[in-house]
Amino acid sequence: MSAPAALPLVVEAGSTTDLVDLIEHDRDELRAALHTHGALLFRGFDIDGVDGLQSTVDALSGETLTYTEASSPRTSIQGNVYTSTDHPAEEEIFLHNECSYQDTWPMTLYFYCLRAPRTLGSTPLADTRRLYEAIDVAVREEFTRRRWSLVRNYHPNFGVPWPKVFGTDSRAEVEAYCKEHGLIPEWTGEDGLRTRVVREALHRHPRTGEDVWFNHITFFHVTTLPEDVQEGLLALFGEDGLPTNTYYGDGGRIPDDVMAHLRSCYEKCRVRFDWQRDDILVVDNMLSSHGREPFTGDRKIAVAMAEPHTAGQGDPR
Repeated sequence: MSAPAALPLVVEAGSTTDLVDLIEHDRDELRAALHTHGALLFRGFDIDGVDGLQSTVDALSGETLTYTEASSPRTSIQGNVYTSTDHPAEEEIFLHNECSYQDTWPMTLYFYCLRAPRTLGSTPLADTRRLYEAIDVAVREEFTRRRWSLVRNYHPNFGVPWPKVFGTDSRAEVEAYCKEHGLIPEWTGEDGLRTRVVREALHRHPRTGEDVWFNHITFFHVTTLPEDVQEGLLALFGEDGLPTNTYYGDGGRIPDDVMAHLRSCYEKCRVRFDWQRDDILVVDNMLSSHGREPFTGDRKIAVAMAEPHTAGQGDPR
């Protein structure tokens, strides 16, 4: 395999500090660079806040998307521009690809630095093509054959409630959504819900034709959590009631050594950069996974998603 391209490719302001002007002039070249490198970091441009982010998305990708089937708490800043994730600053967020547990996902993600953290707080990235190559062939083949499944349990007064995730408090509407999108729902207790879905673990990028490791297997697996959190959740809910956990697509448990191997591959492929105010990071969601470091200071990153792609379709653009 050839040496990986720089991740992200840094594009600094030059004769123009108007990012929209740059995109309108060099749009084809910038999109080609995005598909080569997996992410672009625009630095030194005059962005003008969330309105400037929206203009950037409009120019490079088009319409922004609504966050559906939420797995993390987010707050809308303006329209379909959200906070990155409303998790405590001391928590790390493991590398993942946005919405890869759904049948439709955004191809392009935008991260905008409104306020940089005092320390750490990077949005680390990992090239999913490198990940694919780093993962043991036998592990890849097992997931190709068996696929993977995600089980989510929605407990009253814990985590993101199912009415917020599905945008309705109607059980009939939730069941209709699940049927349309391949989820199996099961109502539990007075107001609990369990869903199970089976997805592909490996994909081919619809534009570049490259094989990529694109899934939430590692992110949602209980062993990826800190040990004290694992123990607390298992004591509270038991394995069958965990808020999230992943399995092989046939329901079989994924061995601990396989999960350890996957985490080590993500770490091997992980790269980072330090945020500066008004940075905009554009990520090809199928070519780069992303996460979040713990941080100190008043970090504020806005997020937007664009270019929906449905599993099995060709080039989305």
